[in-house]
Amino acid sequence: MIKTILFDFGDVFINLDKEGTNRKLKELNIDELPEAIIAKNRDYEQGFVTSDEISENYRTHFPQLDQEKFVSSWNSMLLEFPKYRFKFIQKLAKEKDFQLILLSNTNDHHIRYIQDKVNFFEDFKSCFDAFYLSHEMGMRKPDPEIFEYILEQHDLKAEECLFIDDTLENTEAAEKLGFHTWNIEPTREDVIDLFTAKSDLF
Repeated sequence: MIKTILFDFGDVFINLDKEGTNRKLKELNIDELPEAIIAKNRDYEQGFVTSDEISENYRTHFPQLDQEKFVSSWNSMLLEFPKYRFKFIQKLAKEKDFQLILLSNTNDHHIRYIQDKVNFFEDFKSCFDAFYLSHEMGMRKPDPEIFEYILEQHDLKAEECLFIDDTLENTEAAEKLGFHTWNIEPTREDVIDLFTAKSDLF
């Protein structure tokens, strides 16, 4: 029996263009990111690097980037947040049938951008019993420790949890710990169809 539902954020609630940043950088003649930059991106996602430091790191490697161009490129992967998905989670929260947890790999720039652009973000956030962002936790998916932390923090049993994420390596990591999972395919599936798509669990 499912008692807790854990949701990813990107491509579950807010739409993403995952190649958006790379495409913007290519317009600035930045075709490939060195491994050192990619490693810093992961650090930034865990809050080990500040927004100023990640920006400075890019601008040191690529002098054609100024602060504004960097932030614009960085945030270009973020698309619209359809309001009907907010209404869906709002309804779930009101019904109180499940504990609702958000678990997202994200970063300070993205969250600030979303807070600025999505006028119902705070109301969305309040729908959840817990709202976990990787850069505030010092952990990121698919590392097992992030799932183990949530199980321990909320005294949960993995077999009573459903974890929804669009990234296969994340759902596979959760499955190994005993979670039920839905590896959602955003081009043909929508979180609002949860109870149809995973009817075997409810």
